[in-house]
Amino acid sequence: MATTTQHMNQIFLVLLLISFAISPAISTVPKECETDPTDSCIDKTKALPLKIIAIVAILVTSMIGVTAPLFSRYVTFLHPGGKIFMIIKCFASGIILGTGFMHVLPDSFEMLSSPCLEDNPWHKFPFTGFVAMLSGLVTLAIDSIATSLYTKKAVADDSEERTTPMIIQIDHLPLTTKETSSTCSKQLLRYRVIAMVLELGIIVHSVVIGLSLGATNDTCTIKGLIAALCFHQMFEGMGLGGCILQAEYTNAKKFLMAFFFAVTTPFGIALGIALSSVYKDNSPTALITVGLLNACSAGLLIYMALVDLLAAEFMGSMLQGSVKLQLNCFGAALLGCGGMSVLAKWA
Repeated sequence: MATTTQHMNQIFLVLLLISFAISPAISTVPKECETDPTDSCIDKTKALPLKIIAIVAILVTSMIGVTAPLFSRYVTFLHPGGKIFMIIKCFASGIILGTGFMHVLPDSFEMLSSPCLEDNPWHKFPFTGFVAMLSGLVTLAIDSIATSLYTKKAVADDSEERTTPMIIQIDHLPLTTKETSSTCSKQLLRYRVIAMVLELGIIVHSVVIGLSLGATNDTCTIKGLIAALCFHQMFEGMGLGGCILQAEYTNAKKFLMAFFFAVTTPFGIALGIALSSVYKDNSPTALITVGLLNACSAGLLIYMALVDLLAAEFMGSMLQGSVKLQLNCFGAALLGCGGMSVLAKWA
């Protein structure tokens, strides 16, 4: 229960930090960047019902996506550790990788190179690539340090419960129950670190895209975004749900993590609606704030997808033992990336 409370506090802290980061984005817009008042698509009255529909639709599809893997253990052919589950997980990992490269990173490049920003320093230095690079390195540090701390804690807990080890035979190699439980616990710790870090990165991204939808009054843009974001959140939720499932949390914590993933984009939309009268997504401060947040999120998602999800599975014993399964998983990952690339046209 204590770990569940700690995780809930971390999520609330992230949401608050994002809200405070967005607050200064309420600023004046240069005349050359102002929206054309004669644009027929700009209609605040018609936009509000569409935003309400978006909140409900994205909430439902996000919940379906993130909870579907949690029930897969009750379906025989989708049981964790099976080949089909591995292929689906690689597909979901490809979606997360595609999200980082095809959605978040290009948005950051576009915002931080906007003509609405001053030429110096924003057009003189590639801030998006720099921040994404730093984000990837910081994620590596967090990943490594968190794993070390969890491992030390697990070792300390194990040392308090010393018992006579029982010898068991696996593949003609004598192993003790202590050794096998140690190996399993280390892998479980990795899964838990991956699930937590990945969720925090996805939350930042989800709030930002929700804010953008909630703040705009362009009905033409909103209509296209609703369908695209529903598919986006559902498949991204599948990737996160698979990680949560392998982390073997308690049912309460699984629900809590799934709940926060599902509500973050609707929270961003609601925040955007509340600030729509004063928040201007093409103001210099908004472009800088959201652009930098996107760059941070992109670095984290790309690192997690490549290192902790895809590389970890492809270099694991299951895929290394079958070239055919490797090719199937590679095709699934490529399909996930391709799907996100297609959605990038509308999202």
